[in-house]
Amino acid sequence: MDRIRFGLWFGLLASVWISYTTWIEDNQTEVPVAAIQDQPALDLDELPSAPTDGDLPQIGGEESTVPALTETEEPASIGRLVTVKTDVLDLVINLDGGDLVRADVLRYPVDKENPNVPVRLLDYTAENLWVFQTGLVSRPDTPAPTHQQAYSADSDSYQLADGADTLEIRLSWTGPDGLSAEKVYTFRRGQYAIDLNLVVRNQGTDAWPARAYAQMTRFHRPVDRSFMSVDSYSFTGPVLYDGDQYEKIDFDDIQSEPIEQIVANGWLASIQHHFLGAIVPLTEEATSYEARTLGANYRLRALSPDKSVAAGGEMSYPLRLFVGPKLQDQLSAAAPDRELRLTVDYGMLTVLSQPLFWVLDLIHGWVLNWGLSIILTTFCIKLVFYKLTATSGRSMAKMRKLAPRMKALQETHKEDRQALSQAMMALYKKEKVNPAAGCLPILVQMPFFFAFYWVLIESVEMRQAPFALWISDLSVRDPFFILPLLMTGAMLFQMRLNPAPPDPVQAKVMQIMPIAFGFMFAFFPAGLVLYWLTNTVVSIAQQWRINKLVAMEA
Repeated sequence: MDRIRFGLWFGLLASVWISYTTWIEDNQTEVPVAAIQDQPALDLDELPSAPTDGDLPQIGGEESTVPALTETEEPASIGRLVTVKTDVLDLVINLDGGDLVRADVLRYPVDKENPNVPVRLLDYTAENLWVFQTGLVSRPDTPAPTHQQAYSADSDSYQLADGADTLEIRLSWTGPDGLSAEKVYTFRRGQYAIDLNLVVRNQGTDAWPARAYAQMTRFHRPVDRSFMSVDSYSFTGPVLYDGDQYEKIDFDDIQSEPIEQIVANGWLASIQHHFLGAIVPLTEEATSYEARTLGANYRLRALSPDKSVAAGGEMSYPLRLFVGPKLQDQLSAAAPDRELRLTVDYGMLTVLSQPLFWVLDLIHGWVLNWGLSIILTTFCIKLVFYKLTATSGRSMAKMRKLAPRMKALQETHKEDRQALSQAMMALYKKEKVNPAAGCLPILVQMPFFFAFYWVLIESVEMRQAPFALWISDLSVRDPFFILPLLMTGAMLFQMRLNPAPPDPVQAKVMQIMPIAFGFMFAFFPAGLVLYWLTNTVVSIAQQWRINKLVAMEA
């Protein structure tokens, strides 16, 4: 039993470290330094636009009648800008293309020391490039409302009015031969999802063939991984959902082999720690999806099947854009049937992490404090496994009671390990003690520990969330290391309640284990340390009472 328990504690410690290093290695992508240094300064519209002929597979296997834009179009100006402000977003639209090219998330400061500096997601500067581009393409000899055409607006500044729930902005484009188009943006109060409807009207005498597209282009900056930086733990880069599976895309992989596939009910996104930008086509038709690199940038694109606008008719292509924090309720509402909330990357433990977050969020709705929610959720977990822990605790208490007799057996059979093993097994059988039962709580705690770990790392709801006193942010380490010290002390005290390993070497290693845990937890989010401290304190109280009951029964 002692060796098993030692192995489990050592395994938990090793697993914490391996989980961290493996996660970092699996999600780390690199771009050659020279590619970044040699990247020229870009204007927004020097970026590649919609696909060339043959650039993507054709829908339905038939040859497309609609050629796409080339990769070498003349750049348009970035000077005609329109500002849009809602209660949660401060955005810029470029009228030379009619697209979102900058977005500040007003309710999320970069850090608590700079509360008036919001997180910026979209940006049209080359060193921080991240833009959406949308439009429609047609025949090479026919002007089309692409993202490089000039649009007009009624104003150069829009703001969500007090008391209003929605803000609608219409951008207009007029082409030859009775062709016109609009980009209709709809913003909603408190929402990071933005509806965009591409509308084209054909007042000419001939049908007008078209394909709608939506794409985002972003500069790829490799993350400097650091054990000290929680932000660097998470994946940063492109992701794709094909209607069935969610895939994180490695920059190096699409650099050597771009992704091209036909997808229905999917979406494209670029994610980082706590935030994302996503494109969700709202049609159920099969759509061509592409992911490729362009120098130090990567581009994600969705391209509709061939369409035709009859003479005197019109066509619309609805999209939903998402720019903001990974709030799970808003992600679910933005794409309820398409699992956009998978961008909250809990990894392989999503099946445990999602219910844990649901419980955390439910309790938070009552207590309005994420720290208290973590404590109460820990109590709930302990309650669920109370029977298992109690059975294990009784076994540990009996083992503690048998410690003097076990030590006597060691002295008697110190020269014959086989005889010692047989004598100890006979003693366990006589006293009806299961030596492995004490290991079960550790086995149960390990997956919940890692699930809780990723909940606290990935859930933006915990970002900069205060608890009490000196803990002003549960998503980063304790600035004064007080919680890790308390946790280490609690683990040392917990060990005194349990039987010591008969092997002196194992006993010394077990005494060092809490100190090793305390060192590692010193750099983990304060919320995670709070969970482990609470779990340990509750376990101490439970084991102390069980020890008393077993002593009374004896």
